[in-house]
Amino acid sequence: MRDRRRRLLLIGAELQAEGLLEDRDDVMFLQLPELRTAVEAGADLRGTIAARRAEYERELRRRTVPVALLSDGTDVETLLPAPPSDGRSLNGMGAASGRVTGRARVVRDPSGAVVEPGEILVVPTTDPGWTPLFLTAGGLVAETGAVMAHGPTVAREYGIPAVICVPAATERIRTGELVTVDGAAGTVTLDH
Repeated sequence: MRDRRRRLLLIGAELQAEGLLEDRDDVMFLQLPELRTAVEAGADLRGTIAARRAEYERELRRRTVPVALLSDGTDVETLLPAPPSDGRSLNGMGAASGRVTGRARVVRDPSGAVVEPGEILVVPTTDPGWTPLFLTAGGLVAETGAVMAHGPTVAREYGIPAVICVPAATERIRTGELVTVDGAAGTVTLDH
């Protein structure tokens, strides 16, 4: 993979030298058929690249990764009506059954994070790099995910309750706050 990237950047440098790209990295915003037209026919794709770079930079500013996007980039969750809330409950999707009450530990990056035994791990999303934190966590609350995704699967294997697809969980829940995770109901209750 690294070799492929290196080769693409070499092509990008050649196109930059020919005045067809502003920067050699711009080649990463082209699809292979487009790149071929630039190389073979000298097509000027700087407008296409500028539009894609702007979209890329806009996406980098997202605080959370949407669960699902429509083809036009619309976050599906923004189209759904908000479930009624009593101000203490956050709604999501139950992904690992069980019920547990514990102190929340909000973690946005697993590297260097520490979760004390029984704490409820509150995260934007998970991947295999998060697995060591599950060893001591009492429960999981995630802003994104799917029932068969990494986090819920590991939670079920470790026997800890999990609720996923909880919008803005890392913003609404504070580290140290007492919360109850109900993996069957798909709710997280803030126990003030």
